[in-house]
Amino acid sequence: MTFDNNKPNPFLPGQGQTAAGGRILGFPVAGTAHSLPNPATGEELTRVGWVGADAVGTAVRSAAKVANEWANTSERERAASLRKIAESLRDNIAPLAALISAESGKPIAEAHGEVAFSASYFDWFAEAATTPRGEYYLTEQRRFIVQRKPVGVVAAISPWNFPLSIPARKVAAALAAGCPVVQKASELTPMSSLALTEICEPHLPDGAISVLVGDGQTLTNALVDHPAVRAVTFTGSTAVGKKVAERAMRSMTRVTMELGGRAPFIVCDDADLEVALNALIIAKFRNNGASCLAANNVYIHDRHYDQFVEQLSKLIVALVPGNPHNPSTKLGPVIRMAHVTRLEELVAGAQKSGNRVWKGTVPSGAGWFMPPTLIECVTDTPLWSEEIFGPVCAVRRFSDESAVVAEVNSWRTGLGGYVMSTNVEHQITLASKLNVGIVGVNNGAPNTPEVPFGGIGDSGLGREGGLSGMFEFTEEQTISMAR
Repeated sequence: MTFDNNKPNPFLPGQGQTAAGGRILGFPVAGTAHSLPNPATGEELTRVGWVGADAVGTAVRSAAKVANEWANTSERERAASLRKIAESLRDNIAPLAALISAESGKPIAEAHGEVAFSASYFDWFAEAATTPRGEYYLTEQRRFIVQRKPVGVVAAISPWNFPLSIPARKVAAALAAGCPVVQKASELTPMSSLALTEICEPHLPDGAISVLVGDGQTLTNALVDHPAVRAVTFTGSTAVGKKVAERAMRSMTRVTMELGGRAPFIVCDDADLEVALNALIIAKFRNNGASCLAANNVYIHDRHYDQFVEQLSKLIVALVPGNPHNPSTKLGPVIRMAHVTRLEELVAGAQKSGNRVWKGTVPSGAGWFMPPTLIECVTDTPLWSEEIFGPVCAVRRFSDESAVVAEVNSWRTGLGGYVMSTNVEHQITLASKLNVGIVGVNNGAPNTPEVPFGGIGDSGLGREGGLSGMFEFTEEQTISMAR
């Protein structure tokens, strides 16, 4: 399908009807209307219907009904469907980007990139679906065939910060494996998941994909508890993820958990400062700083510290937040006022503890904006020990690289990290010592659909992306034959 770019975008304020609270077999499901605000203005963007736990049963039953058909659809046919979805996403980059920007506050240029990135997940998993797999072993007495079978209905639970690409990463992998998917969209940014589902539906059997919008805890619990749901893929905080995983274990439901991060960004003594500065601005302030891979704790070697902080402070102060729909905007609003308040309290606490602070500006008027901020964390502060998840950059000097590694590995939180060094051996050695799932070396955006993505320790279980991401939704079966 293609939205008509010459007509009003049906998901933007005043341009269409109220969005449905969920989709079952392509039909809107009525629900209690909830106001969805525009973070750039604080005003109502649209009204979205919320459904209750009863809608979960309807969605899961529809998915279970088609599960066998989709599992037995040939890999080539499944791949063809995924490629058509990717094509439809690319055909709708402009309206989808406008939608993402409107509900999340993401700068429009980044929103365009998110749509293209989402399409690339469907492209990659189309390739993965047709990749030969299976194993064969031979002993003196036996022949063994190890094959993978689709696990069944998948519940995909997504956060608000990447409202299209995170659902796309989950949906594409599950569909490629031969599993139908029921999505639980974030109630903060539900429109992108609704649009993704509308784009996918024409290319899939009825029931192979659906999406529900409503209270997060209510819908998540109902999905995890449903006996026909055989796998749960969850992205969110570590605290909530642990509760979801514990609940899933009651019925031995498979889980893939992509949880919180505190990505260390290490500027080594042999770093190229220009490369490191450019990478840090991307790693820290992309997506308004609201990324699980965002640089969280920036360690700068003594050799470069003063010069690096001086240049970094100028770059950060120059990041003036603005209207996310303006193509020149590099930093948009924070998703909700409560998030601004939390960030302001963290900054105030760090400043009160005697740490130097550099602050940018925010636009006058309405909207939930946080000034881009740099903080020199000389003393201990909650800002240094928490996941910041916003446009606030915390830095600290170091001289002993082994001490930095020990500190990072003591966190038990290891999703992403960054190493800035010009020496290849040093890059690989340091990156390998860090207990994190993905390390960006001299770049601030290390993830891509073709490689596994996930965390270590409290940052999660399992992987998304790569062949590993598809295998999360399969069960291995061994067939042992006498010779």
